[in-house]
Amino acid sequence: METIAVYSHLRDVFNKVINFAFAAVIVMIIIAILIGVAQLVLSVTGLLEFKGISGHYIDFISDILTIYVLVELSRSLIEYFHSHRLRLTFILDAAIIFIIRELLIGLFKHNIEPEMLFALSGFLFVLGALRIASILVYLKEKELNDLVCETEK
Repeated sequence: METIAVYSHLRDVFNKVINFAFAAVIVMIIIAILIGVAQLVLSVTGLLEFKGISGHYIDFISDILTIYVLVELSRSLIEYFHSHRLRLTFILDAAIIFIIRELLIGLFKHNIEPEMLFALSGFLFVLGALRIASILVYLKEKELNDLVCETEK
């Protein structure tokens, strides 16, 4: 009986440490998002400089897509507090947005090699397939959980 109490206490300590760590990371991500948005607002004046059609737009678009990645990562951490699990879909969303970001930047700057384009496209396809699979698994788990809850009533 004593080992069960020790195990329970260790699990509680572990959960508190994990919750604190994730909360600290969320606070840092929120600060990073706020700083990023402030820098975006300040960089709008750079878009008014007439340095060709593309000008500073590539940097502006890159910064916006980086903020999207941070938002998706923060969503996965916030979901952890709700379900005490890291949902794969949010992590995959962040990875997909990051790959799309890299593709857009490389294509916009005209400095992406065909091999890299194929590799990133293949990776994007795999991430998309994983995301679809993770959604199907989540729906099956939810369906089984609902079925178990109904039979217990």
